Amino acid sequence: MTVPWTVTFDCHDAAAVATFWKAALGYVDAPPPQGWSTWEEWLRHFQVPEEEWEDGAALCDPDGVLPQIGFLKVPEGKTAKNRLHLDVQVGGGRHLPHDERWARIVAKVEELRAVGGTVLYEVPSEDDPARPDHVVMADPEGNELCVV
Repeated sequence: MTVPWTVTFDCHDAAAVATFWKAALGYVDAPPPQGWSTWEEWLRHFQVPEEEWEDGAALCDPDGVLPQIGFLKVPEGKTAKNRLHLDVQVGGGRHLPHDERWARIVAKVEELRAVGGTVLYEVPSEDDPARPDHVVMADPEGNELCVV
């Protein structure tokens, strides 16, 4: 039997990191939990202090198919390379011509730079090392991802 799961990012600024990943994945803000009309109502019910209301964020797939993503404020910063990362798959696959795939990758990279992403490096193609294959980026708090 499968079990529901969520990817959760530890971060300092949940809103900024959530904004980046909305752009990266096409996700939307998650609705409040079932039975609650607003997040504020839910937070008040569970007596979460107002100064903590911005300490988290939640995103969901607008089609309701893919896992939710959570963002949780933590005091410590990122200290090492991620052991887990997401691949943002916008290129369309290796069966497509390189120029077509690369144009899609570059367009997404520019979109993500506009919302706080940083290009770390381009990875060369194994078939032709003179041509890039994909881009390794970081979100606004340094979490790595690949745009492929």
